[in-house]
Amino acid sequence: MNENQEIKLIRTATDMLERAYVPYSKFPVGASLLTKEGTVYSGCNIENASFGLTNCAERTAIFKAVSEGEKNFEYLVVTGDTDGPISPCGACRQVMAEFFSPEMKVLLTNRKGQKQETTVQELLPGAFTSKDMV
Repeated sequence: MNENQEIKLIRTATDMLERAYVPYSKFPVGASLLTKEGTVYSGCNIENASFGLTNCAERTAIFKAVSEGEKNFEYLVVTGDTDGPISPCGACRQVMAEFFSPEMKVLLTNRKGQKQETTVQELLPGAFTSKDMV
């Protein structure tokens, strides 16, 4: 991941904050997902009055990419208006474990420009995967 790609991914994720549909929580989150082929998929959180039907930005980007046939992912950026770098929820971490390699890099950011790079494995150690279902 070079610096120009990272800047573009952060900008894309930040732009998604404006598209978030968050009338209840007022907590917009944006994400951008880079495939190994160089395609970028973006997502924002989309709330619903029945809160269980809300979809997070990370899962929106992942599901959008998977629905388009993508399966090879390289890097995910997640951002929000938080005090420190944003932290994905448990559901998003589980979906990441399903579609990303444990070593895939994930950059957590915020509007202040703070960054924390981590991996899927670090976000969800001991993840339940398809290997556990045999």
